Amino acid sequence: MAASSRVEDEAFVTLATNDTYSLGALVLGHSLRRANTTRSLAVMITAGVSQGMRHQLSEVFDVISVVDVLDSKDAANLDLLTRPDLGVTFTKLNCWRLTQFKKAVFMDADTLAMQNIDELFEREELSAAPDAGWPDCFNSGVFVFKPSEATYQSLLKFAISHGSFDGGDQGLLNLYFNDWSSKDIKRHLPFLYNVVSQAFYSYLPAFKQFGSEVKVVHFIGAVKPWHHGYNTATGQVEETGGGGHDQRFLQLWWSIFMERVQSHLAPSVAGERQVTHPTYMGIVGELASLKISPPASGGSDSYSKEQLEDRQRQFEWEQGRIDYLGIDAFAHIQSKLDETIKKGYWRDFV
Repeated sequence: MAASSRVEDEAFVTLATNDTYSLGALVLGHSLRRANTTRSLAVMITAGVSQGMRHQLSEVFDVISVVDVLDSKDAANLDLLTRPDLGVTFTKLNCWRLTQFKKAVFMDADTLAMQNIDELFEREELSAAPDAGWPDCFNSGVFVFKPSEATYQSLLKFAISHGSFDGGDQGLLNLYFNDWSSKDIKRHLPFLYNVVSQAFYSYLPAFKQFGSEVKVVHFIGAVKPWHHGYNTATGQVEETGGGGHDQRFLQLWWSIFMERVQSHLAPSVAGERQVTHPTYMGIVGELASLKISPPASGGSDSYSKEQLEDRQRQFEWEQGRIDYLGIDAFAHIQSKLDETIKKGYWRDFV
């Protein structure tokens, strides 16, 4: 896009607190570029994002802002959601500090732009779509806001004095912007701007009627697109973990990922010596090692059963469900550590 056509003082903003969520941010950024947005793209990152991933983000986003993690420390309410990881979503409040922009649209890293949505910048703060679970509240995965240091400080004070009814940013923001449901209908974005990817099983008739008009898909819940398997020969997503996401949107996410992101995650070369393990660890490392294998080549055309099980195991670990008496027993962990030390991988970290 020519620099002259870019609206520099308005931006789409997202947040990545680690390398895994950076994958979502990269796909989101590419989906916005793919839809020919004329706005700037900004991503907020924390110390949990590696230098390698920061470089990848800089290839897609115009602005990278390093922010501190804000944690609600509200374990009781977060327990109600069985999602203790949502505490760090308070970090989202830092978006109000991006005062180089006069207006912005925040989008969670697990959202995907299906069409050009630049018209959102015609809306005022705080504009958002209703939450599928409680429509009198808005879903904070997509919202229009006006960056302001004063608003940021006010939100922090409000958080301290009032807290959040769900322990995360959505509960806090709905309490702070508590007139959203009643004051001005213009601040109600159509549901098409924040469509829950699982909703089609409940609202199938509506989806058949309006599905072609969906603007933004939101992969809510603990199971994200990157937790699913992918067949490198057929280009088909293989569902893992029971997320219930609509196959068509999972397919689009993976298509963008494989076309625009994955090739840049390949293992790196240190000097003249090939590094014997991926630069990125865990799920990101697995995705970096993917190679497209045409069916006629006779090569492996999908993740092996062991790889899929490893991915599911990591997902279970992230949710705090650890099989201490089985595969995750200490003896197995010790054996893996011994194997790693024996192969000398540790030398690449010193």
